[in-house]
Amino acid sequence: MNMILMPFVQILLWIWFLGCTITWRFGKRILVEGMGIQSAEFAMLCLYSIGLISYYFFQPIGKWILFTILVLWLMIQFFCHWYYTIFGASERKLKGYNACFQGTLRIIPMSEKRVIPDLYHIVLHILILLNGILCLLSRYPG
Repeated sequence: MNMILMPFVQILLWIWFLGCTITWRFGKRILVEGMGIQSAEFAMLCLYSIGLISYYFFQPIGKWILFTILVLWLMIQFFCHWYYTIFGASERKLKGYNACFQGTLRIIPMSEKRVIPDLYHIVLHILILLNGILCLLSRYPG
């Protein structure tokens, strides 16, 4: 089961995160606005790609390289999004965040009191977490 599930979830995360470099729209609604290849998002995509290559070609250390990258990525995402959802944000941070993600597809409406991640970021965070769990539980490929 894990032999099929893990590569599927890894590819799904890679494709989903590609949205941070290219803009994906559904009609007039934005799923995610891409920041291009000269961005921190593209650097993270490259780092994740290196982690995937390590996982499949440099075992047993590759598993831990990928897991470390996923944990780092999840921590960055937590402090960019969920920290402010849980603990609140300054007025300046909230205005900047809401302006940055204005017009994106949401399942929970924006708030004037708390940062609320859009649909793209909620799915991204779930995929990163799921990848981390599967990586930790996996046996070496091959």
